[in-house]
Amino acid sequence: MTESLPPGGAVLDADEVDARWADAWRPEQVAARLDGVGTPWCVAAGWALDLFRGKQSRPHGDLEIAVPEAGFPEIRDRFPEYVWDAVGSGRVWAGAGAGAGAGAGAGAGAGAEVLAATHQTWLRDRTSGRFLLDAFREPHDGGTWICRRDPALRLPYDAIIERTADGIPYLVPELVLLFKAKAVRPKDRTDFEETLPLLGRARRDLLGEWLELVHPGHPWLAELVG
Repeated sequence: MTESLPPGGAVLDADEVDARWADAWRPEQVAARLDGVGTPWCVAAGWALDLFRGKQSRPHGDLEIAVPEAGFPEIRDRFPEYVWDAVGSGRVWAGAGAGAGAGAGAGAGAGAEVLAATHQTWLRDRTSGRFLLDAFREPHDGGTWICRRDPALRLPYDAIIERTADGIPYLVPELVLLFKAKAVRPKDRTDFEETLPLLGRARRDLLGEWLELVHPGHPWLAELVG
């Protein structure tokens, strides 16, 4: 992802965004659509913590998955009847997720430019305009995931993805909490408090190590030692 965004993109207010996410899919729906894909992918954010805990703990406003940047076309092609919009800094580039030459609303070739400058891609129903899925296109080096917050943090995909009993892949909770630590909202604090008792010593130590790297002095560090 580059530092500057290209021109264009529609600005959606918060109420409109919330309304258009009202029909967001659940993890099992996405897992069924992505069954058999070769590229590694996983449920991320709040839903990932619920998959780790084995139950849904709260309502979720959307569903996010993480995929390696180079593997996104394989994910994209599993949803031919829908549209992928690129998203960044409060703006939405309609159809830019289709990439170069197919940017409905993005212009010829502009889709690739927008994708290179953003990391979020929202799946949209053509008829209703509702958003169903948010795909994070993550930096990587082959089979090694690279943290977009600090490229010094690099891990093999098999170390960051776990699966539920019925096979749904999810991002390990210590990485989910690392991303939630940047700007802690009330729901992030609740997620941390409810997940922490389920983390063994090894997971707490990893989260502490990564917080020190990415967010030195973060207040959660003191709570991890207990």
